[in-house]
Amino acid sequence: MRPARLPDLQHLEPPSLRALLGAQALRHDAAISDDHDLVNFGDALAGTCLDQRLDTLAGRSVMLATPDQLTTALALIELDGVAARLILCAGDVDRRHFDEIAVTGAADTIIVRDADAAALAPLGLTMVRANRSVTPATHETTARHRTEWILLTSGTTGVPKLVRHDLASLIAPIRASARSQSDTAWATFYDIRRYGGLQIFLRAVLGGSPMILSSAGEAIDAHLRRLGRRNVTHISGTPSHWRRVLMSGAAQAMSPRYVRLSGEIADQAVLDALQATYPAAAISHAYASTEAGVGFNVIDGKEGFPATLVASPAQDDDVNIRIDDGTLQLRSPRTAFGYLGPNHAPIRAADGFVDTGDLVELRGNRYIFIGRRGGVINVGGRKVHPEEVEAAINRHPAVQMSLVRARRSPITGALVVADVVVRPEFGIASDADRTKLADDILAHCRGALSTYKVPARIHFVPGLAVAATGKLERRA
Repeated sequence: MRPARLPDLQHLEPPSLRALLGAQALRHDAAISDDHDLVNFGDALAGTCLDQRLDTLAGRSVMLATPDQLTTALALIELDGVAARLILCAGDVDRRHFDEIAVTGAADTIIVRDADAAALAPLGLTMVRANRSVTPATHETTARHRTEWILLTSGTTGVPKLVRHDLASLIAPIRASARSQSDTAWATFYDIRRYGGLQIFLRAVLGGSPMILSSAGEAIDAHLRRLGRRNVTHISGTPSHWRRVLMSGAAQAMSPRYVRLSGEIADQAVLDALQATYPAAAISHAYASTEAGVGFNVIDGKEGFPATLVASPAQDDDVNIRIDDGTLQLRSPRTAFGYLGPNHAPIRAADGFVDTGDLVELRGNRYIFIGRRGGVINVGGRKVHPEEVEAAINRHPAVQMSLVRARRSPITGALVVADVVVRPEFGIASDADRTKLADDILAHCRGALSTYKVPARIHFVPGLAVAATGKLERRA
């Protein structure tokens, strides 16, 4: 049986998404669009995308399970401040997990597209259909709720964890100065139903600025040309997203003023390549996670972050940063409130800090990310962080991107091997070319890494798999 009641919420109601959008002096081009449709924010305020009266959804726990981001965005504008809980299901969430997600989230309603209605009917939830356009509607006065926003973790196996935020925690990192430019147009390679993409969507809403969405299955070249036609000025993605851009041959189809990286370690090679490709743009990399929220944003063009961020008592007025046993920890009002469901450890420690699980190393006056605590390769009892080795490989001028993984060894337990994608201009037409380049990359690694961290073998591959989250798919 599904839980009948939502837990009591401790904080006062923040402004709703609709109220924040309605408070803006909307530009004529303030709209949200994907590769097929465009909806003006003004029309979204005056209309509805749902086939049911809004007041009938007051106080409900609602799963948003539409296949496209545009419909989800329109529904979010309508439902925040009306529903008691919104559960955002990204397009890559395995539908086999939907029933458990619904039970854990105490869902009683699900937002769907017509094509998905039959497949999702067995969940037993009240079904509300959503459209990719809006029709005029009179929004009846209804009881207001402090809406809980539930984001799903992006783990590749098992049922994702349900992470509790609200609009206040989600918009806390967005300063007024970041949303005051009159000609800004935002875009992201992320899905806005994930934390990283949602941050960009909220920036567009709070600024009354155009928002250009990514579309599943759209070729990267076509996507970049669409971003250029929409005059995107500010855009975010993971380093893996950006490496795909640099490899595409269509990077110059757009001319952004602001390029942001997050979600993975931003090594110096990708930062330098983006600065060379977009010399007029500010290149930044942010640290953020679904649980910890946005920790900080680095804008000096260097990998890692200044040690002064840790020395200061608080950053950005509300973020505390500390390093404990080599692990980055954060405390701020941007942090999620916790997980839904049983058998989960608290997100925050008793003193309010979140252990991110990301390891850093102090080198001079700067902390450098070296990998995840749970992602090490054990080579004869010594720990190797794949991300640290990848950063060294990626600094080689012939390398576009790399993935480091373990291979079993009867002697050391594991060996380090690397899959490497070569830049198009560096031809490896023959076996001799491959051997020569592999030897050169290995020599480069020996100059930057301890001997046990140097890959035992280099495999040249045409490409690397990138998950729907924008991160490299790492094999166990």
